[in-house]
Amino acid sequence: MDNGSAKQTVVLFPAGGAGHLGPMTQLAKVFLGHGFDVTMVLMEPPIKSTDSGAGFIERVAASNPSITFHVLPPIPPPDFASSPEHPFLLVLDLMRQYNEKLESFLCSIPRARLHSLVIDMFCSHAIDVAAKLGVPVYTFFASGAGVLAVFTQLPALLAGRRTGLKELGDTPLEFLGVPPMPASHLVRELLEDPEDEPCRTMMNTWKRNTDTHGVLVNTFCSLESRALQAFRDPLCIPGRVLPPVYSIGPLVAKGGSWADEEGAGRPECLAWLDAQPERSVVFLCWGSKGSLPEEQIKEIAVGLEKSGQRFLWVVRTPAGSDDPKRYLEQRPEPDLDALLPEGFLERTKGRGFVLKSWAPQADILTHPATGAFVTHCGWNSTLEAIAAGVPMLCWPLGAEQKMNKVLMTADMGVGVELEGYNAGVIKAEEIEAKVKLVLESEGRGLRERAGERKKEAEEALKDGGSSRAAFLRFLSDVENLRA
Repeated sequence: MDNGSAKQTVVLFPAGGAGHLGPMTQLAKVFLGHGFDVTMVLMEPPIKSTDSGAGFIERVAASNPSITFHVLPPIPPPDFASSPEHPFLLVLDLMRQYNEKLESFLCSIPRARLHSLVIDMFCSHAIDVAAKLGVPVYTFFASGAGVLAVFTQLPALLAGRRTGLKELGDTPLEFLGVPPMPASHLVRELLEDPEDEPCRTMMNTWKRNTDTHGVLVNTFCSLESRALQAFRDPLCIPGRVLPPVYSIGPLVAKGGSWADEEGAGRPECLAWLDAQPERSVVFLCWGSKGSLPEEQIKEIAVGLEKSGQRFLWVVRTPAGSDDPKRYLEQRPEPDLDALLPEGFLERTKGRGFVLKSWAPQADILTHPATGAFVTHCGWNSTLEAIAAGVPMLCWPLGAEQKMNKVLMTADMGVGVELEGYNAGVIKAEEIEAKVKLVLESEGRGLRERAGERKKEAEEALKDGGSSRAAFLRFLSDVENLRA
């Protein structure tokens, strides 16, 4: 970039929620490091719930003064609670209504300064705005290349079907670039009848992700080389040449923000970790939206107590149901006395630490005392653990997490599954056995592989590394489009 001219502006357009805004913020920092101005365009969160990420947005904006945050004028949200429609469809329809306001904002930036528009994987409706204005538009896919490979090939698989994939159960499906994927492990809405609106809409969203000038993926080459090669294979989508796919990760939050603080600002859990031996603690957390039934919480408590291992556990109030509308709920802080077995906290005092609802995850994963991570297999959490060299115990809940679990265990070698996640309840005996396996001598091989992946992640981001090179290639491709 010519530093003598006015800085060019990159506009980032994330969907709501911590799982999308977080990695997009990390991408913004990469652009800033290359000398660009960055504006993050936000839509007012339509759902003020425990899981909406509204508070997260405020924290991100406050801690990133170099990024300009622009909130589009709000559009009244639909009545989610009373509507018979799937919340996903309601949110997508609401986001589409923001196209006019996004267009107005983009027009306010001098065209010579507007470098590109980078949209979230769920904001494909904004492609139409970019095409109308002649602005280079790219997708930022916040999940991994393996999931993108499956989603890219899935429309062709569904096109010839009259019934949903649900009837196939655990039958493995073959896709280029990934291990055999059990049908049951696809996103739940994609298992229904292909003519059902949630399934059709989701398929169209994934298809449009590759209708942009290219796709930036939060991964790195050595982690997902098979999947990345699949996009260049003519058999991936016969008759169609896909746009470039750039692996530019891992883009993850950095721990250590409290490293030099001994006073009031530092979370108590980090001080507790300071007192634990190296690689001795299992950290249990199910992301910003994950919650478990009361019965399951009690099984975890029994398993942890019997394991004799040190633990740091984030407990959230159980959701009222498994319905997608559970994300609309305002849930109070958990009542630990009611949820945990009687006397559990007293009996595990010293070797266990229980947190209510929130934890400084990046700081915990990078802490020397953390030796294993029980995770819901959300991609941000997965990448944070890989970047920290922490082996994982895989407990997927929803979205694309079961697909990630297959990739983590069968392809990347960074995790082991907790058996029973697909049946509804993971028993205390399984939790006890797997926690001991990963933290004790039997887990040495897994810990070594996690350490190797950490080194690979560091190499990818260095000058000359694969992710750094991919980002420079992306910038060069944008310049060619703008020429």
